[in-house]
Amino acid sequence: MMRNIFMALSALLLPLAVTAPALAQTAAPVADTVRYTRIPEGAWSIVAQVRAKPGKEDALRAATLPLVKLVRSDPKNLVYFLQEDRARPGHFIFYEIFESEADFEAHNAMPYVQAWFARLPELAEGGVEVMHMAILGHGTR
Repeated sequence: MMRNIFMALSALLLPLAVTAPALAQTAAPVADTVRYTRIPEGAWSIVAQVRAKPGKEDALRAATLPLVKLVRSDPKNLVYFLQEDRARPGHFIFYEIFESEADFEAHNAMPYVQAWFARLPELAEGGVEVMHMAILGHGTR
């Protein structure tokens, strides 16, 4: 199952990497961009997923979308992507990178993250599944 999540994540991010330069010319300015040189060796990477309860897909999406701007505005967050499975609306995948585990834990303690977690019992099946990942090949160009 985790291999399927990783493959889906890879499939979703590849088109972004290819189209990002063109989008950057037409999209609204972004506060910051992904800067690979800012990602230190040993950075704390997360791949997580949450699935909406049947009929709660729109409500979970509405509760989750504000996290993108909030998390990206946190100076300790280096990368944050929220993705939704096109084939299964309501199935969300998060990709996050923080400098350290302590930074990730501080992120999880933020009031807006805690408020989102508090809504999950009503909106999601089984809560959030989290994989704590190690970034490989860092420094390779």
